Amino acid sequence: MESQEVESTVSSDKDVREGPVAREIESRTAKLPSDVWLWGALASMVASLGLQATRSRRLATLSNFLGQWVPTLLIFGLYNKLVKVAGHDRRS
Repeated sequence: MESQEVESTVSSDKDVREGPVAREIESRTAKLPSDVWLWGALASMVASLGLQATRSRRLATLSNFLGQWVPTLLIFGLYNKLVKVAGHDRRS
């Protein structure tokens, strides 16, 4: 029963506005082309692979760090695209 109450509360608040921080982030990231995030992820993959190929133990740690940025950059790109297509800027 609680889940039904929560769902009805969430679905009835369709006029919720974004906060100032989210609005500022979205206004700045909307200026970037969506390809920037994809190319950043690809560059991170290539750099990680190159560092991994050196077989240096010290560089392997850096390689893992760079490789973990790939999904983060792709999610940023997805968020950026969603905001452009169906975000709050459609209503404003």
